[in-house]
Amino acid sequence: MWRARGDLNPGSPAPQASVFIQTARKNAVDSRFYSRLRARINGRFAKEISLLPPKTEELITNSLIALKANGLSQPVLKTISEKLRQIARHADLNQPETVKHYISNQDHLKNSTKNKFVYVYHKFCQVNGIEWKLPKYQEKETVPIIPTTENVNAIINTATEQYALVFTLLKETGASGQELHNATRNDIDTERGIIRIIGVKRHASATYKLKRQTAEMLRNYIHDHPSDQPFPTPKNMAEAWRKARKNAAKKLCKPELNIIILKSLRNYSGAQLYYKTRDPIHVMRHLRHKRLETTMHYIRAISTNDEEEEYTVRATADLNEIKTLIEQGFTKADEIDGLHIYKKRK
Repeated sequence: MWRARGDLNPGSPAPQASVFIQTARKNAVDSRFYSRLRARINGRFAKEISLLPPKTEELITNSLIALKANGLSQPVLKTISEKLRQIARHADLNQPETVKHYISNQDHLKNSTKNKFVYVYHKFCQVNGIEWKLPKYQEKETVPIIPTTENVNAIINTATEQYALVFTLLKETGASGQELHNATRNDIDTERGIIRIIGVKRHASATYKLKRQTAEMLRNYIHDHPSDQPFPTPKNMAEAWRKARKNAAKKLCKPELNIIILKSLRNYSGAQLYYKTRDPIHVMRHLRHKRLETTMHYIRAISTNDEEEEYTVRATADLNEIKTLIEQGFTKADEIDGLHIYKKRK
């Protein structure tokens, strides 16, 4: 006979038993489902997620320690670590021919990416005394994306206040995301509007004088971000850029904005300086290239035919207005009857 307090066990035992049985059956089904799912995942991605043998892990770790002692930066060491582990899952790191075979058979990779794997393995061979002949994959020369001022500003204007400053700094200095992230408070002079960029990836270092409006934005930003490294990580910068780009493309019905990547801001910065000066050496110093040949790769992508370029033109005789135009990026084109003619590429 069923005896229980009504407030604790409402109803007869039959419905409760039924609920219990249904719950048990559901849990059993769920358990079998997730077991099958895990088995499928493990079977499909076992090669990708499997751990390397302890000896291989030790070999890679010791190699990274040696490379760090040779002066390689942390971002470079991270890339080397990831690629070495990828190679080690498919080839014997101590056998160069098996590594060559693995890299050459990655038909889905661009030759530029294959050369990166070659570079990584070459560094590994150097610190482990392994002799091998480096393969060289012929890379196709790509044309850098150089966006217009209108499109760059359209994306920046869609970003949050924080990232609008970050993107503006990248646009004015030509720094990479990693370089800006590495900047500390000691590299920033908020009073004079100056920021120092320490080069990575063989770039030189340089100091940049910011525009007045950008300097003011930076002062406010530093006040709200008091940490020693106030700028976000390159990964977060890229995510914020993609989000702003997507929103701008949708809002303005301009799908072409989606091909503009964060790195394009560096290309844009160099292109704008070339439009103003027509001086490759000046551009080389601005982008902190160590070889003029690298700079010319970008300049070749820039149209130098003034007849094909569109400009915004202003004419004035007022000194204050001239100063404002220069700050906005206008350059003097001519002078007629006391009027100063200024132009800026659209």
